[in-house]
Amino acid sequence: MGELITAGKMILAGLVTLPIAINRERHTRIMGIRTFPLVAIGTCGFILLTQTFIGPDNPDAAARIIQGILSGIGFVGGGAILKNDDHVKGTECAAGIWVTGGIGAAIAYDVWTVAAVLSFSTFLIFYFLTPLKTEDHPAEDA
Repeated sequence: MGELITAGKMILAGLVTLPIAINRERHTRIMGIRTFPLVAIGTCGFILLTQTFIGPDNPDAAARIIQGILSGIGFVGGGAILKNDDHVKGTECAAGIWVTGGIGAAIAYDVWTVAAVLSFSTFLIFYFLTPLKTEDHPAEDA
């Protein structure tokens, strides 16, 4: 039964990020339908894996693991940021990919409210605020 719950959490991590991923796929070619769910599934999976050997009584080890995972996701997100003269593109995608890791972590730790709020608010920000973005700010991305 425990393995089914583990698999279910990882699948759920990928599913709740699909609205964000679909939105990014439509608005940017940097990251999208594959990257966002993979980051959420990977984060969730790595945390679940490490829980098997660190146990619930070692919060310092859990904090170090989360720190390492989120730093790695920052590295992936950094690959989305492109600079061309005075124009920077991809910062919102990089931030979104970082938040997506947080969604996977929240699901791994059964913090369902955090996962739901991160997923819903990230989608709403991308969906409603992207059309408001103007080209008058070349240092930000569209």
